[in-house]
Amino acid sequence: MAAQSYDRMSGVIWYDGKLVPWNEANVHVLTHGLHYASAVFEGERAYGGEIFKCTEHSERLKRSANILDFEIPYSVAEIDAAKKLVVEKNGRKDAYVRPIAWRGSEMMGVSAQSNTIHLAIASWEWPSYFDPEQRLKGIRLDLADYRRPDPKTAPCLAKAAGLYMICTISKHAAERKGYADAMMLDWQGRVAECTGANIFFIKDGKIHTPIADCFLAGITRATAIELAKKRGFEVIERRIMPDELNDFSECFITGSAAEVTAVAEIANWKFTPGKITKQLMDDYTAAVQPKGKAAAA
Repeated sequence: MAAQSYDRMSGVIWYDGKLVPWNEANVHVLTHGLHYASAVFEGERAYGGEIFKCTEHSERLKRSANILDFEIPYSVAEIDAAKKLVVEKNGRKDAYVRPIAWRGSEMMGVSAQSNTIHLAIASWEWPSYFDPEQRLKGIRLDLADYRRPDPKTAPCLAKAAGLYMICTISKHAAERKGYADAMMLDWQGRVAECTGANIFFIKDGKIHTPIADCFLAGITRATAIELAKKRGFEVIERRIMPDELNDFSECFITGSAAEVTAVAEIANWKFTPGKITKQLMDDYTAAVQPKGKAAAA
């Protein structure tokens, strides 16, 4: 049976300041955000009714919009409150949360300085991004043909819709070959990230991760680094070349959708999910639990 289309799901969506029925949260076909990718978004998860790192995501949404030269007409506090309201009204305590802001349809052309800025927030049930069993064994990644662009050529530090075009192409290509996802290099041929997640490697008990200057330094990435340091692991942010991958014993990826997921293979490079990866997976699971539940556990 085919999955239910996202435009036919039940519930409500917060749209420009009010809750509307799911099937009424529509935009016009001549919306600037559709034609010119002038849209920014966030991917968040609620656990037990509480959105993890809610305010940090709202702050990044506002920053992303500023990078794309528009201002979301709601404060961080208002966005936080709207997200919490959507989760509550949709009745799914464990949910994926998607705020998105975009330029409207008043002007159609590259310039759109007078267009209305819209904001919508949806939430729905979305289980693990990858197969739960495979997350423990380690997923398989392809090596993408497309690379993350030079920061001088694209607004790389915004979570902007247009930056994900090459991610979709790369993930499709990987899935057609039987992989779960793909790792992307940057414009200089250095290891960057996956199509929607940051990447980490482990060697001799130390954790290595690429410097995030041409892609998003994810909120989950920062959480994983914080958890690792609390455990006493050294975390080294540096340039990593593909020919170094033979030297690493473990690999994992992080993201709001992926959470913390072990990697067993990247193209011809092999890894064995081990104690450090498993520890960080467990620590992250504990960290995202609502405070009362975590304290009782």
